[in-house]
Amino acid sequence: MKSLINRLLMAIDYPERAAEDALSFVLQIDGYEIVAEETGARLVLTYRLTGDGALLPKLASYAPGRMAREGAVLSADGDGAFLWQAASSNATPHDLIRLFETFADSCDWWRERVADNPDGSYEHEEGIRV
Repeated sequence: MKSLINRLLMAIDYPERAAEDALSFVLQIDGYEIVAEETGARLVLTYRLTGDGALLPKLASYAPGRMAREGAVLSADGDGAFLWQAASSNATPHDLIRLFETFADSCDWWRERVADNPDGSYEHEEGIRV
């Protein structure tokens, strides 16, 4: 049986395959990396948005509206902000294609927000640059 990661790679017609026992694989998409990880009974896609926490308050202000529209979740850890989205292990090829497409679209939208603040600062509602 094909690994969940390889099922994703085949479904999206990615040119490479992962080793059958691989629990993670890095996809190169439009100049950035999406990591696919098999954890238990699900496939999790992640994308690192920032390498520090400077933009977290601004990004967090977008999160409720975006999460209502899409499946990607904004999260934070000690290394900054990242997006993630998951699918169950019984996802069909169509489900995997849809997961990947919607996640890649989310990454593009969030990457634009980060690019709007290249120095990590943002303007507070009162017009104060933070």
